Amino acid sequence: MPNTSTSTCNVDSYKCSDSGLLMPFVNEYTWPIAARATIYFIGLLWSFMAVSIVADIFMRAIETITSRTRPVRIHSSTSPTGYIDVEIKVWNDTVANLTLMALGSSAPEILLSVIEVTFNGFKSKDLGPSTIVGSAAFNLLVITAMCIVTVPDAEKRLIKNVKVFAVTSLFSLFAYLWLLVILIGITPDYVDLWEAIVTLLFFPILVVVAYIADKDYCGKPGKDEEAPLGIGFGDKGGLDPAKASKDFVVEVLKKIGKQPNLSEEDEARIVAAYVAKNTSHDKGWYRMSAIRNLTGGPRLVPTTNERQDKILTKLMTGENIGSSVSLFEDYDAGVTAVVEWAASSTAVLEKDGRAKLTLMRHGNINNKVLIMVETIDGTAEANSDYKPFKETIVFRPEETSKQIDIEIIDDNDWEPDEVFFVRLTAEPDQQARVGKRSVTQITILNDDDPGVFGFAKPSFVFKESAGRAMIPVERSNGADGRVVVGWKTMDMTAISSRDYIGGKGELEFQHGETTKYIAIEIIDDQNFEKDEHFEIQLTDVVPDGATIGRLKRTVVTIMNDDEFTGVVSRVVNLTNANLDSLKVSTTTWGQQFEEAMNVNGGDVENANIFDYVMHFLTFGFKVIFACIPPPSIWGGWLCFFVSLGAVGVLTAIVGDLAGLFGCLVGLKDTVTAITFVALGTSLPDLFASKQAALQEETADNSIGNVTGSNSVNVFLGLGLSWVIAAVYWTSQGKTFEVPAGSLSFSVTLYTVCAVLALGLLVLRRVVGKFGKAELGGSKIPKILCALFLVFLWVFYIIMSSLQAYGHIKAF
Repeated sequence: MPNTSTSTCNVDSYKCSDSGLLMPFVNEYTWPIAARATIYFIGLLWSFMAVSIVADIFMRAIETITSRTRPVRIHSSTSPTGYIDVEIKVWNDTVANLTLMALGSSAPEILLSVIEVTFNGFKSKDLGPSTIVGSAAFNLLVITAMCIVTVPDAEKRLIKNVKVFAVTSLFSLFAYLWLLVILIGITPDYVDLWEAIVTLLFFPILVVVAYIADKDYCGKPGKDEEAPLGIGFGDKGGLDPAKASKDFVVEVLKKIGKQPNLSEEDEARIVAAYVAKNTSHDKGWYRMSAIRNLTGGPRLVPTTNERQDKILTKLMTGENIGSSVSLFEDYDAGVTAVVEWAASSTAVLEKDGRAKLTLMRHGNINNKVLIMVETIDGTAEANSDYKPFKETIVFRPEETSKQIDIEIIDDNDWEPDEVFFVRLTAEPDQQARVGKRSVTQITILNDDDPGVFGFAKPSFVFKESAGRAMIPVERSNGADGRVVVGWKTMDMTAISSRDYIGGKGELEFQHGETTKYIAIEIIDDQNFEKDEHFEIQLTDVVPDGATIGRLKRTVVTIMNDDEFTGVVSRVVNLTNANLDSLKVSTTTWGQQFEEAMNVNGGDVENANIFDYVMHFLTFGFKVIFACIPPPSIWGGWLCFFVSLGAVGVLTAIVGDLAGLFGCLVGLKDTVTAITFVALGTSLPDLFASKQAALQEETADNSIGNVTGSNSVNVFLGLGLSWVIAAVYWTSQGKTFEVPAGSLSFSVTLYTVCAVLALGLLVLRRVVGKFGKAELGGSKIPKILCALFLVFLWVFYIIMSSLQAYGHIKAF
């Protein structure tokens, strides 16, 4: 009989067709596995960008909510009413960090665990819990390592709120030990309802205990409440990040000085960047800044060009900028090293025994440079007045300054002031040259005679807004003993008590002192008037051995600076316009769409190629999520819940993409979770912590929040999902099953690594070799510490992966 049997093929059943909650969207029966794996991997990476963008909006809402203030009236003896009104933050910083801020940074991990359980028949899966543990390992080990080495050499960052950090650290260890107790000890491979509820309740307990530690209720009393805004804002001098006052701009412009080719727009951008970088921020701000830098979004710190950045760097480090034209020299496009003296002249007392000179290197600092330093006689002679010096000075790579000491001979004989010179010569056949200050003059002041006293110049010019004129009186040809010099002012076109506060007085020079200043108060009437003048005259000196020199009179000109005031006003307006563009949140949907559709939020001039590429890749997501209500509506709460829902939808997609990719390439969910998913969700935190380590004066916002977030992930992420599943299975008369195997092994391994990492931070805090600080310190110790932490993370990944594939037996 003929064979009538037929074979059928079910095109709806193929490899990994049932691995996702929402995916695959179409039938992929005929697709090559390699093509499917590639598509899902690219989709996973793309979805991480989407999560980052909606997380930025989520953090905007949280920033709006936690930045709310309330008015408080406090006593003030200087106020006519006897009190002043100040603004106090409603949210305590510690509570905000452990609740809304932690939810904002860890929402993908928490929601992934909840969604995975809820939409998979209330059964435990590996992806959610393993992502939580994997993210914790990456945060504590890799992010801490990055922060340690990011801090510049010789600088250090300490955790300021040590008590809160100690509480969150202990809770982060306890959280994972508690998981082991549940999964292995009390009810192996099962989670009872009471265990799930207790796990979730540890979250509010953590918040309460951390708040008590922050307020120091169990310690010494006297810690201030939240600092009033505008009086003690942040840790960096009380700068208001929302605006720059005229007085503040004037102070910064005085530090900048007159610089060639520096426009008012340049000055405004420098001032705005200076304000932004000197303002203390919270964890959420740094996370948003990192996300925007990665996705080509609007910047939270003004972008400065190379010329502006040179001045900004000097402002941040407190260096004197002066009117140095060399700030704007090309230096052969950074290829050539330039070496010159820090000052063109130096004075030294004969009795001091040595002149201390400083050599500066700029331009290319990455190569080795040889510079010949040689003394040249002036009126001072070698071997008689000073010891000759002729040596080759070596600048090692990254070395930018050198100290040179030249011995001065004290012969105990009176002599007039004498000078000699020190010349620089660059050795041939190297990429280095000598700068404009190639010769410096050394003046040897004789200290065996009382000296001759006189003004440094016959005239001085001061702006009316300067407030005070400081006129130097110099002592030459000796500096022996105490001398008192009398002086008086004489009106010319400037009238005392109307244009300046005149009169007479005395300057007292102690032994060895060579310069003193007459301080004259200038009255700024803020009216336009011509330049005015008055005279200062030296009248007498005591004792008789001292004399008044040729320049015993000087004319002081008070220059009207209404033009300068106009410049300041324009710079203030431009600065505040720059700061307005840096605001975290938007107020209208129109602003959101404008930012979404333009690279760098519209700051096209400062956009680079990376910004354009990332803006192109994320443009669709930016436009879609611009539909979320702005944080200005309902105090940010509407934006909070809508963006939280968007994060939930994206998290479900991420879970599907990760699970399908792992299934197609043969990766266990555990391995996929602790590698790809954990890195993708934690990458913004890495860059945020790096920026905080560089910009903040403490380590609280870079690593201080890591332990708190790790605790919240367990108590809220696993606690909430377990409560949901346990309630369901209890209602069915059953117990929620959670296989201990891979999870318990991963938790144990992480706990051991966490103890070692936290122990290292304690060691760095107390041992001098590490600089007695959690972050920074000497170059070699901090590199070794970072390598140790990275090794622990790699060890955790390898061992967890081996266990997942059965090469290592679990509990």
